[in-house]
Amino acid sequence: MSTTATAPPAAGTAPEAPAKGGKKKLIIAALVLLLAGGGGYWFFLKPAGPEPAPEPGEVLVLDPVQINLEGGHYLRIGIALQMTNNVAHAPDGSKALDATIDLFSGLDMADLGKAKERHHLKEELLEHLEHEYHGDVMGVYFTEFVTQ
Repeated sequence: MSTTATAPPAAGTAPEAPAKGGKKKLIIAALVLLLAGGGGYWFFLKPAGPEPAPEPGEVLVLDPVQINLEGGHYLRIGIALQMTNNVAHAPDGSKALDATIDLFSGLDMADLGKAKERHHLKEELLEHLEHEYHGDVMGVYFTEFVTQ
């Protein structure tokens, strides 16, 4: 078995330096990758700006319906739907009337006399109708609201 030993560098000579440009090439490659990734995100994955608000379209007025309330009372309610201008065909009002009946049936007549409660119920009805009509309804109006 033989071993080879290397002699220590002689005094006055500089140790060998690693190849120059290795770190520079690594930094340049990293910058190119970062720029390419940023450019890809900018063009392909960047979220779009806010969607423009829908513009009002036709107002669909529905015939009033009578709904049974608590304690033998009833509510006669008429509604109108503010549609967006994106509606291609005349919408069917039966979904809106069904949602209105479901929401108001069995409520207390005294609660319906309070403006805050009516406003809350209108907002709840609008949320339900936005879902049912896939965003084509942007407003609900009470055209008739009579309790007895």
